[in-house]
Amino acid sequence: MKKKLVMVLTGLLFLTACAPNFGEQEEIVQETEDESTETAIIPKYNISDSYYKMILPFKQGEARGLVSEQLNTRLDIDEFETGLMRVAQETFSTDKYLYQEGQYLTSDVITSWLKRKLTGDALKQAQAEAKEDGDKFVDLGLNPALTGEGGLEQQNAANPIYLAHMLEHNYLIREGDTVELGGVVIGLAMNSVHYFNQEEGYAREHNISRSEILSKGKEIAQEIITRVRNTSGLENVPIVIALYEQEKKSSIVPGNFIAKTTVKQGTNNLGKWEDINEDYYFFPSPEATEDYRDDAQMFNRFKQDIEEFFPNYTGVIGKAFYRNEELNYLDIEIPMQFYGKAEVVAFTQFVTGKIMEYFPDYMNVEVNIMSTSGQEALILKEPNQEEPTVHIYK
Repeated sequence: MKKKLVMVLTGLLFLTACAPNFGEQEEIVQETEDESTETAIIPKYNISDSYYKMILPFKQGEARGLVSEQLNTRLDIDEFETGLMRVAQETFSTDKYLYQEGQYLTSDVITSWLKRKLTGDALKQAQAEAKEDGDKFVDLGLNPALTGEGGLEQQNAANPIYLAHMLEHNYLIREGDTVELGGVVIGLAMNSVHYFNQEEGYAREHNISRSEILSKGKEIAQEIITRVRNTSGLENVPIVIALYEQEKKSSIVPGNFIAKTTVKQGTNNLGKWEDINEDYYFFPSPEATEDYRDDAQMFNRFKQDIEEFFPNYTGVIGKAFYRNEELNYLDIEIPMQFYGKAEVVAFTQFVTGKIMEYFPDYMNVEVNIMSTSGQEALILKEPNQEEPTVHIYK
């Protein structure tokens, strides 16, 4: 169903007493084919150019909640969604487009696509059950079938589950006095490890190489775009498809996006695939020291200064985000045992000075100082900022 949003610019609050107050806004009316309407709001203010404005009240996605059932860790869940927004910004800019959760691909549709293909007796049984209900069975699974050849371990190694999850984002654009769907971004979360149970019942795992992830991901993407183009409302919009490599269950950092392609308006043809050079590292770690020795040494010097200053030190850890092999963002957590607010203030002042001393101007740095009682202080340093933003919690 094609949807169009008619926008009315307002400088006053135009809501009834029953509606939430969003402050100054643009009011929009959504018109559908059945001529019904829904009122929504575009907030006047945006918290950052790194985020999209979102239509309010927030409209839940058709596949809401499904992501938590499919991905390995909370780290991957968060990065899959926020990273997909970051990918989207290269095609749909934050100053022109509005964000809305996916409204077209439902939970049932995505779940059916994530399944294995069926063969043999399993396929015959599904066809028979559908026939009893007066339906024709359509095998929509995008993951390979188990062939039945060899043992279960051999079958799973030869035919792992590649596609773990799919995520749809919608981007709306204002055209004159209307707001309409301007583009769609679809993330495909690919497994780097396939987990399965052996016949004896114990868990096994099979590692999937980056090259295999890319090969199978691109193959799956071609089938998905064909199906998406047959979805009402998505026949003609430009679509970006991005491949995400999720980490194993034991990882202490999330996975990352590895490639993307753009499908032009009205076509089924995938454009040229572009590599996405992003990665996360945990500090301190052997991997960070091996791949980014200078950054690892910088973090270790910072860590040593913290240890020398404060006797109740319990550890300093960092999560670093690299883009195109440059350190883009560093999230540091410092858990401490405090005995008074004066200690919190003194320690926060010391850490703030060390942040400015050790970390270059071009870096984003966030420091969370924690105690057993919760968060004690927050330090934020943005690129080329003369003084960081510091907040001590009361």
